[in-house]
Amino acid sequence: MTTTKPTIAVIGAGLGGAAAAALLQRAGYPTQVYEQAPEFSRLGAGIHLGPNVMKVMRRIGIEDELDRMGSHPDYWFSRDGASGEYLSRIPLGDFAKQQYGASYITVHRGDLHALMVDQLDQNRLHFGKRLRTVDDQGDKVMLTFADGSEASADLVIGADGVNSVIREHLLGEEAPIYSGWVAHRAIISAQKLAAYDLDFEACVKWWSEDRHMMVYYVTGDQREYYYVTGVPEPDWHHGTSFVDSSREEMREAFAGYGDVVQALIDCTEQVTKWPLLERNPLPLWHDNRLVLLGDAAHPMKPHMAQGAAMAIEDAAMLVRCLESVGDAHHSEAFELYRANRFERASRVQQVSHDNTWLRDDEDPAWVFAYDVFDVPLNDPATQTKEETA
Repeated sequence: MTTTKPTIAVIGAGLGGAAAAALLQRAGYPTQVYEQAPEFSRLGAGIHLGPNVMKVMRRIGIEDELDRMGSHPDYWFSRDGASGEYLSRIPLGDFAKQQYGASYITVHRGDLHALMVDQLDQNRLHFGKRLRTVDDQGDKVMLTFADGSEASADLVIGADGVNSVIREHLLGEEAPIYSGWVAHRAIISAQKLAAYDLDFEACVKWWSEDRHMMVYYVTGDQREYYYVTGVPEPDWHHGTSFVDSSREEMREAFAGYGDVVQALIDCTEQVTKWPLLERNPLPLWHDNRLVLLGDAAHPMKPHMAQGAAMAIEDAAMLVRCLESVGDAHHSEAFELYRANRFERASRVQQVSHDNTWLRDDEDPAWVFAYDVFDVPLNDPATQTKEETA
């Protein structure tokens, strides 16, 4: 007997939403993607793709292209911001391929995103669709958008970020928590750095007691060098998702740091500043025909370089659970998904909040060796007992 797969709406075409849609479409699900932005642009940000994420990229079909596109650091170095002394040296490169099953790369977020979006059925990708209302009618979900259009779907995936409309529908309005930290972001032309007799390493995090600067190349030819910071700032009153910063602000924030960091600041042409937002672990990830993933379910500080990774892993696990349980039993599939993502996502949330990841020599295998497609599935009933114990 032939069964028809349910129609699925993915709200949000960021990295998590794009991963979900790509995997769903490859699995034969009629999947529409609704993105509030009018178009995508190559925003100035970098991203780490650990072996745990590259295994998902393999299933999407873009691992080889990403390997060619990205920078392949041999190590994650942590250094003392003032003295330059090494705090840790975490082997990556060939070691990562052998021990964790895939490459560790750093890449421009916009280049990654464009490549992922290209994998989608372009006729089912809709821009300018800001979700306004959600009506789960029991047998289907009705969606209305700010432009007045409507859509319906059998299942809806909320991949719409920290201010998710789907999360609001499930749990009510609640502002995310400002963490008290900001991130400065800038991309620097490697040509400018050539004027300095300094070693600009492929992946290094500069630390002091209450702040840091993470620096890495975002292209395989190492023409673009990117930094992102974590700096305490008591309040965020700007009312926007980011504001412009300046070299002067950077110099003040990183006074006392060594020559390499000062050179990076001197070479900065444009730098932005972003508030880092969090939420406490949510009591609910799904209800009837609605389910959350990524920042909609577990926003976190980027201090492990695993925030997008968790969204992409979520997407893969969600599709795995739908296929495992059978999409006719979506409630069971969603509960299986949550049971197999909650503990890991919450642990990464906590470590990211604490900002301790790889500061000292440690074994990162629990993150990097993880394979979302092969890990044994936890029973939801057991998971619920552990959470309430």
